[in-house]
Amino acid sequence: MDTRFAISKYPDAEAVTRQLDALIAKPIYTIKPDALAAYEKDYFGEKCQKSKAMIDEARQIIPGGVQHNLAFNYPFPLVFTKAEGAYLYDLDGNKYYDFLQAGGPTVLGSNPIEVREQVIDLLNTCGPSTGLFHEFEYKLAKKIADNFETVDMFRMLGSGTEACMAAIRVARLATKNKNIIKMGGAYHGWSDQLGYGIRVPGSKFTQAHGVPMHIFSNTQEFFPNDLDDLEKKLKLNMARGGTAAVMIEPVGPESGTRPVDFDFNKGVERLCRKYGALLIFDEVVTAFRIGMAGAQGYFGVSPDLTIFGKVVAGGYPGAGGIGGKREYMKYLGAGLDGATKVKKAFMGGTMAATPISCVAGYYTLSEIERTNACQVAGQMGDRITAGLQELIKKHNLPFVAFNQGSICHLETVGTMHFAINWKKPWEIPAVLSATSERKKEMEHMGAAYMAEGLVTLAGSRLYTSAAYTPEMIDDALTRFDKVFANVAKKKEN
Repeated sequence: MDTRFAISKYPDAEAVTRQLDALIAKPIYTIKPDALAAYEKDYFGEKCQKSKAMIDEARQIIPGGVQHNLAFNYPFPLVFTKAEGAYLYDLDGNKYYDFLQAGGPTVLGSNPIEVREQVIDLLNTCGPSTGLFHEFEYKLAKKIADNFETVDMFRMLGSGTEACMAAIRVARLATKNKNIIKMGGAYHGWSDQLGYGIRVPGSKFTQAHGVPMHIFSNTQEFFPNDLDDLEKKLKLNMARGGTAAVMIEPVGPESGTRPVDFDFNKGVERLCRKYGALLIFDEVVTAFRIGMAGAQGYFGVSPDLTIFGKVVAGGYPGAGGIGGKREYMKYLGAGLDGATKVKKAFMGGTMAATPISCVAGYYTLSEIERTNACQVAGQMGDRITAGLQELIKKHNLPFVAFNQGSICHLETVGTMHFAINWKKPWEIPAVLSATSERKKEMEHMGAAYMAEGLVTLAGSRLYTSAAYTPEMIDDALTRFDKVFANVAKKKEN
């Protein structure tokens, strides 16, 4: 197992939580209205005119004007036409540092030539898809299994959402139990059942619009980092159909935005063994970003099933899959296997494991391994986080910056640190109102970052890649400094 990991020092989850508690207890600090207006006029109004014109047209035929949630930003989505290494370029020719990293998969940086050349060769010889077996399906699966000790077998799918759906079906077949328990606030894709308790712990069904309530009859959530709460739910389920699986994001819900203690995952594993539930690690973000052995290798945990996404197709389409121990993966057999007499989990995917996704994934993982990209990206994450912490002190702001390797967090309003307590229903409207208001200010901060040439994920998360250099990080920090200089306490209405 490759033991080179991106995390040089694991964050003190308790200390970070105290900081985040303090952040949401204070008034909102955000970009000054006059500074935001200047960005809107001088940058977005003057330097992004081609983007605005295209988005205005796109809104007529695309709901919201864009096809992906990550592309929404204030005051309007920009149109990006080029990605290279650590940089992005928009339709108007403006250049940006890329801290979105396509939502996480580009650990090497965007569009690396080592992968691109292999993809071009494939397109010249085979084409992107045949519907039949390709040699790189095996090569990619073998590469993943060689690096993850818990992955005896791997089944490629089209997305992390699909992999989460498949994992639940496997868990129910294998255990004969009904219930799924997930960590409150965690995101496991957008399937009906897993729309429960997303982003805000305790939110239950409130964010799953369009999903019938009965869908959630066998789904529960437990409070993040709270093993006692998890065990309580496991005990209750013993009398109501048992627990098929516990699903977690190993660095904390929503990619570590609410961090968990270092020994938390070990505790979850112990409880799963005690109550006969499978442990499902959602490593869509952490696999091949925390390290070649994933978060499970870093924490020394042995999940039964692992969800893959993002990087396993190298940033190309078809980025999803499920891996795990042979005794459970047998429920995903796609062909004929006379020795495996089990009911197969219902699933499909015509465009899963296409030659293009498998070739891109195999060469991406090979290049990450060869160049030690996870650790390099993690070092850049350490550098920018330390720099942001210094800027927060310099400007005397209540913001919180921390990182898990190359997964970096810059919390300015703490939108996702709120939680809903159903024992105090009178507080729910206030929580929902506060998160809505703070989300708006996240968008304003994100616009200020964008105008300074910094593309972030929702203005609060940054991914670093191995394409960054210390000099690039330091230049990016000077741009954050300009934004922070224009932040003040928001005036009450």
